[in-house]
Amino acid sequence: MNLAENLNRKDLLEKISYDLQTKFNLPEERFEMTGLAVLYNNMLQSLFQSQIGSLTLVFSVIALMLLLIFKSFKIMVIGLIPNIFVASSVIGTLGLLRIPLDIMTITVAAISVGMAVDNTIHYIYRYKKEMKATKSVEQALLNAHTTTGRAIFYTAATIATGFSILSLSNFFPTQLFGIFTALAMLVAFISSLSLLPNLLVKFKVFQ
Repeated sequence: MNLAENLNRKDLLEKISYDLQTKFNLPEERFEMTGLAVLYNNMLQSLFQSQIGSLTLVFSVIALMLLLIFKSFKIMVIGLIPNIFVASSVIGTLGLLRIPLDIMTITVAAISVGMAVDNTIHYIYRYKKEMKATKSVEQALLNAHTTTGRAIFYTAATIATGFSILSLSNFFPTQLFGIFTALAMLVAFISSLSLLPNLLVKFKVFQ
């Protein structure tokens, strides 16, 4: 039952409860629904509710960390944008493909944020250092891409390759976890070396 397509456990359990009350005339206090399906559904509902709160807390902590490191509200906002973009892209892709969130796929957003913020801090710091040394936006971008950018690429490629091995699993949720974690790593890499540099140049950071 856990692997059935298009299964909404919450709706199913609510329908069973409704039918027991309307078709069998059982008052709600006369029965109690139990079993693995109920436990699993309760766990999923807790995950869904905590996901929003967790991501909000994570982005708040990231914002504070960026503010403390670079001591600039503008850099804090710029640093948050790639992280929000990565998490939104992964969750949005799951939604577009109508893949339900479960205990495996719901963790991908958190993993992608962790990867993206690491890339963001490394790149901004390197760009800042190169701007001080070269006083040229073009040269600073080139140096940042050939040093930190190369490291970000190797890291993303290694992690994405490692997680993509899970796509060979016989367990479908594990396949999804591997595929979307690899996708998250690639999106984090792309946003760190395209979206972030464009924002730094557009808003004249460190110039």
